[in-house]
Amino acid sequence: MAASINEVRNTVLAIANKNNYGYISPQDFNLYAQQAQMDMFEDYFYSYNNWIQRQNSRQSGTGYADIEKGLVEVIDSFSTQVFLTQFNANIFSLPSNYYLVNKLFYYSTPLFTGTITGTSPGNVITDSTQSAVWTNVPNSNPTPPIGSIIVNTTTLKEAYITKVDAPNTGAISVSADIFAIGNSYVIYSDTKIREVERVNQSKIFLLTNSMLTAPTKTYPAYVLDGNNITVYPTTITNKGAIRAQYIRYPFTPKWTYVDLGTGGEPVFNSSQPDFQDFELPDSDEPLLIAKICQYVGIEIREADVYNFGKAEENSDSQETF
Repeated sequence: MAASINEVRNTVLAIANKNNYGYISPQDFNLYAQQAQMDMFEDYFYSYNNWIQRQNSRQSGTGYADIEKGLVEVIDSFSTQVFLTQFNANIFSLPSNYYLVNKLFYYSTPLFTGTITGTSPGNVITDSTQSAVWTNVPNSNPTPPIGSIIVNTTTLKEAYITKVDAPNTGAISVSADIFAIGNSYVIYSDTKIREVERVNQSKIFLLTNSMLTAPTKTYPAYVLDGNNITVYPTTITNKGAIRAQYIRYPFTPKWTYVDLGTGGEPVFNSSQPDFQDFELPDSDEPLLIAKICQYVGIEIREADVYNFGKAEENSDSQETF
């Protein structure tokens, strides 16, 4: 469960009020919330790398297993994968929301390419030029194979083939509604996938100038340069052939509200189209609150936030009775 931006804001305002601090506008709070989440997001990677170093030096101990699991679970929640846009020839562009690249894959064996000539309900697509080739005979080995990856090379969205229709129809069923008539596509074998090795700029020059170490389509390599990656060998120029598994930035949190006008307090409204909750787990709420308070100018520790929350709960309970 994610940390609640409304609960965090309410607690921050309560702490600010108790410390006789001035009003914190929704705009200022959202700026502080974004910075706090980003700081903690980066801390997860620092903590994980620190844990790995301790493990490698045999200092981790068995008690750290749950810590590692918790860190990995949070980091994995930001993991995503996508086929990359071709910038130019063997240069591909990473999404603007990427934080770090985990792995890169090259889909080396296109089975079919073409253009969608028809669509039907149930995610059925047709390419009339393949009517003599695509077939469910024999049923145990249809063409193209069930489970093959199909990429819309117009939008770079992907799906899987779930069914091949009878011969002479040129129709297949796919796992997602990602095609329109006129979209181009490529179908890849789900077994001919190569991991692309990352190398630095200085190393790629040495590799490509040696017959023994030069990257090949079987053992490709890439160089990261800002938001672009260059894949080697330079003959890898297929559109929709490079897939990145990467860690994205968290979405920018935003506390949204209804403005009651002059003199009225803004009222929380999560139905606003730009509302965005925190993406960190709810166990991180006390630290988020502490960080935001520090940005505001109130020095408070995570443990004090927890104690403050318990005191407020006890006070509310007493008022109820």
